[in-house]
Amino acid sequence: QVKLVESGGGLVQPGGSLRLSCAASGSIFSINAMGWYRQAPGKQRELVARITSDGRTEVLDSVKGRVTISRDNDKITVYLQMNSLNAEDTAVYYCNQDVRSSRDGAPDNYWGQGTQVTVSS
Repeated sequence: QVKLVESGGGLVQPGGSLRLSCAASGSIFSINAMGWYRQAPGKQRELVARITSDGRTEVLDSVKGRVTISRDNDKITVYLQMNSLNAEDTAVYYCNQDVRSSRDGAPDNYWGQGTQVTVSS
């Protein structure tokens, strides 16, 4: 079993910054893609950013230039640096990882519990 633990959410003023972290633990052989999703009240969950095992990234158009995703494979952690935050960024942010628990096994997809980001003055 694999557990994802997120941290770094909170209340921030418009224009401020936050850095989210998501650490994986448990039965891990390797991790393929790591990503961050968000879900605002009354809206569908959407992909914010994603990073593959070889470092390729995909970022939601509406946050490009303000958001950077990175990963530390030694720490089995994915980060989301968010700058110039605005009210539209308010949401619960979820970590998502494709984890392979053995060399020959297929990857399983895991979700974190979510961390609230609120942008408000």
